[in-house]
Amino acid sequence: MALTLYSNYLNSAGERVRIALALKGIDYDYVSVGEIGWDAYETINPQRLMPALKIGDQIVPQATAILEYLEETFPEPPLLPTDPVRRAQARGFAQHVVSEMHAIDVIRVRRFLHHELGVAQAGIEHWQRHWFATGFAALEALLARRPTAWPYCFGKTPGWADLHLIPQVAKGLSRFNVDMAPYPLIHDVYKACVDLPAFIAATPRQQPDYPGEVIEPDLQGRSGNNAI
Repeated sequence: MALTLYSNYLNSAGERVRIALALKGIDYDYVSVGEIGWDAYETINPQRLMPALKIGDQIVPQATAILEYLEETFPEPPLLPTDPVRRAQARGFAQHVVSEMHAIDVIRVRRFLHHELGVAQAGIEHWQRHWFATGFAALEALLARRPTAWPYCFGKTPGWADLHLIPQVAKGLSRFNVDMAPYPLIHDVYKACVDLPAFIAATPRQQPDYPGEVIEPDLQGRSGNNAI
């Protein structure tokens, strides 16, 4: 069945899905939301958030739901560990990225803080630094508790936790100047992943709509770019 991914080059949730598709060797079409326009995208995905996956003539929104579909439908190679406890730990690790970090650092949150609550740029930057530091500290502690120092988060091969972690680290490094020195275990996983073909293929600069440089959305807009 034909798959079409709606996202944009800067969308880190979409990057998670692109990594999973690449790890599993799944072919798909890529549609840039920026190129078709947000009004057109809203007719496809009423949530107006990226990414969305078109499966035949059906739409699945939200990266986690898409990843679960891919894991259930294309089980090889698996993204989750076989051990049920380790599998749950990998899911919990990933969920911390999704819910406690990414969900509160996206541009629509920053724009709300700025437009509705009057938070200045310095305050927005403080907000970003705080949640990156709090989130990475928690993830570093989880990695330190592993019974085995695997090269990847929860195994000898990259999977569910890694594809959530790496886009968040890359975003912190390239867009928000996050200091990763306090998180050596996270940085080791990052270094193990970034040169792998699946992770390279999913990066912003490899997407068809990459404009030649990363353009960070500013706080002035009130619509579009809702989940990056």
